[in-house]
Amino acid sequence: MRILRRLIVVLFILVFTVWAFYFFYMQPRYTVPVLMYHSIATDSADSLSVTPENFQKQMQYLQNAGYSVVSLDELVNGILAGKKFSRKEVVLTFDDGFEDNYIKAFPVLSKYDVPAIIFLETANIGSQDMYLTWDQVRLMAKNNVAFGAHTKTGAYLPSIKEEQLLASEIVSSKSDIEGQTEKEVRYFCYPTGGFNDRIKEIVRNAGYKGACTTNRGFDKLNADVYEINRIKITDSDMNKPFNFQAKLSGYYNIFRKGKSPD
Repeated sequence: MRILRRLIVVLFILVFTVWAFYFFYMQPRYTVPVLMYHSIATDSADSLSVTPENFQKQMQYLQNAGYSVVSLDELVNGILAGKKFSRKEVVLTFDDGFEDNYIKAFPVLSKYDVPAIIFLETANIGSQDMYLTWDQVRLMAKNNVAFGAHTKTGAYLPSIKEEQLLASEIVSSKSDIEGQTEKEVRYFCYPTGGFNDRIKEIVRNAGYKGACTTNRGFDKLNADVYEINRIKITDSDMNKPFNFQAKLSGYYNIFRKGKSPD
């Protein structure tokens, strides 16, 4: 009996510890997962590429599991308003503006009627075969896809020392998209996630409401809307048990190794 009582006490302590860890440490650190895609292509050898088949499976999973896909605008407005988000919300983002976003991803987004935002390197749009055309951008902009700026040329911003050139990369990409779509561009994305305080200040002064990074920076909980951490989605996520689910948990950022912003 004495051994049984000790086992019960140990079990109680273990359960209480797990409960306390979850409610007092994990729950306050929940963040809405912001997923980061690049290319949706059949050849997924590139770690930044997801096949159309797996992208379809991922969107199907979100629907079947009861997730609500919200826009980046809804997320930022909620953060600024101090909103308590549900555990079933997620944001979809795409970087660079590859043409396969229109050919392969857009039909799937339309099928499931979910919003997304694509960050464009505007010098490439309409100028190279692998990138979107402005006609494709305008069509998607009318159908639940928002567009943000990813600089003009995709330059790594912390490496630019000339103030005027730095500002041009950040500001001109915004005006390029607004001129083509006649829609306000509210969000910016730092190429390769690189930024510093000066870059953030230029982004803010340019009129952007927020900015996305990768896992760079010091704010894993996304309280600062000018350094929103995102989670890279890979083609292998659907093949590894619970990988995609872990990235959707809202706690994935806590355990990721952070990187210096610049």
